[in-house]
Amino acid sequence: MASSSVSTSQYSPQWKYIVFLSFRGEDTRKTFTGHLFKGLNNRGIFTFQDDKRLEYGDSIPKELMKAIKESKVALVVFSKNYATSRWCLDELVKIMECKDKNGQTVIPIFYDVDPSHVRNQRESFAEAFSQHELKYKDDCEGMQKVQGWRTALTAASNLKGYDIRDGIESENIQQIVDHISKLYKSAYFLFSSQAVGIDTHIEKVEHLLEKEMDDVRIVGIWGMGGIGKTTIATTIFHKYNLSGQFEAACILDDVKENAKKNGLCFLQNILLSELLGEEDNYVKSKHVGKVMIPSRLCSKKVLIVLDDIDHSDHLEYLAGDLCWFGNGSRVIVTTRNRDLIKNDNAIYDVSTLPDHEAMQLFNQHAFKKEAPNELFMNLSLEVVNHAKGLPLALKVWGSLLHNKGLSRWERTVIKIKKTSSLDIVEKLKISYDGLEPEEQKIFLDLACFFRGYTKKEVIQILESCDFEVEYGLDVLIDKSLVFISKIDRIEIHDLMQDMGRYVVKLQKDLGEPSRLWNAEDFNEVMVNNMVSRINNATIFNF
Repeated sequence: MASSSVSTSQYSPQWKYIVFLSFRGEDTRKTFTGHLFKGLNNRGIFTFQDDKRLEYGDSIPKELMKAIKESKVALVVFSKNYATSRWCLDELVKIMECKDKNGQTVIPIFYDVDPSHVRNQRESFAEAFSQHELKYKDDCEGMQKVQGWRTALTAASNLKGYDIRDGIESENIQQIVDHISKLYKSAYFLFSSQAVGIDTHIEKVEHLLEKEMDDVRIVGIWGMGGIGKTTIATTIFHKYNLSGQFEAACILDDVKENAKKNGLCFLQNILLSELLGEEDNYVKSKHVGKVMIPSRLCSKKVLIVLDDIDHSDHLEYLAGDLCWFGNGSRVIVTTRNRDLIKNDNAIYDVSTLPDHEAMQLFNQHAFKKEAPNELFMNLSLEVVNHAKGLPLALKVWGSLLHNKGLSRWERTVIKIKKTSSLDIVEKLKISYDGLEPEEQKIFLDLACFFRGYTKKEVIQILESCDFEVEYGLDVLIDKSLVFISKIDRIEIHDLMQDMGRYVVKLQKDLGEPSRLWNAEDFNEVMVNNMVSRINNATIFNF
């Protein structure tokens, strides 16, 4: 059995998870593997866990196979009953396949079994395979599968790993977590090296964070939308969290949207649960939370990121005073509104990218790993000039033009130049215009209604509209219009959401309202008797 994903932010460019845990649920879920998962979680290491499913049936869900492929490391916990589970054995075959094809690291952990019993399928493993062979004795394909399981077990058990039959469990777990943490650092530096222009920002923010190390400090990262504030904050968060200098860490993504949708009390409970290491509904109101947070955390050295605050209440009720947290604590805040950060707190003003870095970022998305064709160089320069160093525009326009022909480039550049005097939302609309009609509809639905919903929920809802939702989502992700978070939720940058709702407003201004998502618009339609003019409207969440 595999092990719920722990993460709250978008991170690695290559791996969605750092660790995939493969284990026999009935053997170790409530003991060793549960403690190992918690240890990885406490160090901020993204780990895939699927401990709510039951191992019925002969095949593993596609989602599980996908998670294996998207993990940098596979930890395989061998226990006495591991081989009795066909699911575990199929997981192992896929894990070893990904090791050979994609370079994943596989680390075996021998919990209560002799490595030689796994390697040679003896004792409990021999008994399990006797049952498998009996089941498939008249099935040629089944017997081939059994042989594949044997091969995978032998190969995995020959790898360097951990024999933890003896020793103290907590020390064994600490050793494994330290090992994974070192591998995770290499993933961080890979990410840092691929995020164009980020090193300069990181260095300057770290300079502010590392002043007066024993004091509590709040550092604000301030700048316009789409300039990279979240990328800077999350990169620093992961780097500092790996350092081991904080007792606990928490990143609250998209505070503005979550506070609007769920309330500040919801965010206070996440903060307390993450920093205290115990999931609970600690508070029932934001006022109680304002008292509870300092009373529980005043002696704890913590690292916190509050991403995208846009109201004074956000800081007041989540990190209202320096005395709320223990000595050496750090709170990083990202915002478009400088006035929300008190004068006695440090502020980093994020600048746009210089020309050479802007070109590098655009090329990364327009040409991927290929060298830019000379025919496109002048057009690339024009696009970069009109992006004015804004990372989001460079990323979106680059993704829009990827794999497109010269004539498409020329038409798109003309459109971009025509919007040069308008705001960024109008400029970003060019990426929407380049979508197919069904993809446009899916994007508008996501922008208006489904930000923060799980991918599964969105697919179930929109498939009822006869959309090819999974394909449409893949297109939108490829074009950098939306992304899927670590916890499999649909996420959209604020500016992209603004752009989608701007398109809907244009439709409304033309007398064809297509989507209603708030009470004001709904009331206007009803009062003005516009219902008959609504074409395929979606009314939701008002």
